[in-house]
Amino acid sequence: MTEITETETVPKERDSQRELFFSLLEDCLNGNTFVKLVLGKYHGAEVGLDRVFVRRLTLKEGECLSFLYRYQTKDITKNFPIPAGVAFLRDLFATSFNNLHLQTVSEDIQLSLSKKGKCALQRGKAAPRVVTRQEHDRAKERFLDLASPFLKELGVTNAQYQLIPSMSRKWKQINKFIEVLDHAITASKLKEKKRLRVVDFGSGKGYLTFAMEEYLRGGLGLTPTVTGVELREDLVALCTKTARKLKLDGLTFAQGDIRSFPPESIDIMIALHACDMATDYAIHLGVRSGAGIIMCAPCCHKQIRPQMTSPVLLKPMLKHGIHLGQEAEMVTDSLRGLLLEASGYETQIFEFVSLEHTSKNKMILGVKTGDVSKQAALLAQIREIKEFYSIREHCLETLLVADGLIA
Repeated sequence: MTEITETETVPKERDSQRELFFSLLEDCLNGNTFVKLVLGKYHGAEVGLDRVFVRRLTLKEGECLSFLYRYQTKDITKNFPIPAGVAFLRDLFATSFNNLHLQTVSEDIQLSLSKKGKCALQRGKAAPRVVTRQEHDRAKERFLDLASPFLKELGVTNAQYQLIPSMSRKWKQINKFIEVLDHAITASKLKEKKRLRVVDFGSGKGYLTFAMEEYLRGGLGLTPTVTGVELREDLVALCTKTARKLKLDGLTFAQGDIRSFPPESIDIMIALHACDMATDYAIHLGVRSGAGIIMCAPCCHKQIRPQMTSPVLLKPMLKHGIHLGQEAEMVTDSLRGLLLEASGYETQIFEFVSLEHTSKNKMILGVKTGDVSKQAALLAQIREIKEFYSIREHCLETLLVADGLIA
């Protein structure tokens, strides 16, 4: 910092220095010369909190100040509309931080409070900077707010809507799932429907089911009807009680599984960690129901493995059980992807963060296009793969053929 002028004040003059700082802050926000602000010298009660970084973002709701809380082992972000953000800064300086460092396009400005209560305002020229208005980085920013009531009810946050440390992994998983869903919705143009029918098979404790309802309704402004389907009666009762408590009329839970679910029109079909052929039944249900989006995380690939005969060239590789298992998993899911494409879906298979603390972290994502012009070529590829490995039957193919969904 260069050309610094410092004025130390007695406590009764503290307010004037503080008000000058916040006046300068509002000037740079109004004049679009704000670069960033850092809060330091924390003296509050939160363990592990180091500093808070503030930047300006453009969200769908408008301009905001984004506060990144930097802890020793995690980061937490809070966003506020600019007026509320400035008021929040005032409160933080009054209660928790003794230093504010504001960077503008042309100036560095610091407001600090000594242990004796003396306030100092420092101003100095800065190296030339270019301010760029930052758009919301959806790949890194959270799609859900920690203040969402369902997170507290499901034990992800505490009574103060702070993330419970042991749930940080789950919080990451929830947001990654919503990120994938958001991109799929954009690709599918389901936003245009406004009213969406969503079914989540194997909903468990409902983390993702509640998150989907919250994001579709609160984040995208749609009118979703979301159903969580789960075999375990106690979890169905728990989720139903929570949904009623939060007055989420569009969210229901039912006991059952994929095979017992009645055929109906579905816009988004979710089935994460459906074991073995249950994934095939889920994909088949999605295709049969005309789902615009199909999301599956396969588990326990058992049907194909005992059928596979290792080609001569691959026998030295596949004599090891672990390699044969990996090969069977790859072949099974590759055939699923090709069958989805043949059914008129643009398909992706990619690594996804593990859910429910399992190493199975593959996602099969299908977005309906309705284009079946390449069906014959795709079915020929499927036959060649089956012949190569001597596979007699693939469950999903059998189901689709039986319903006349593929030739």
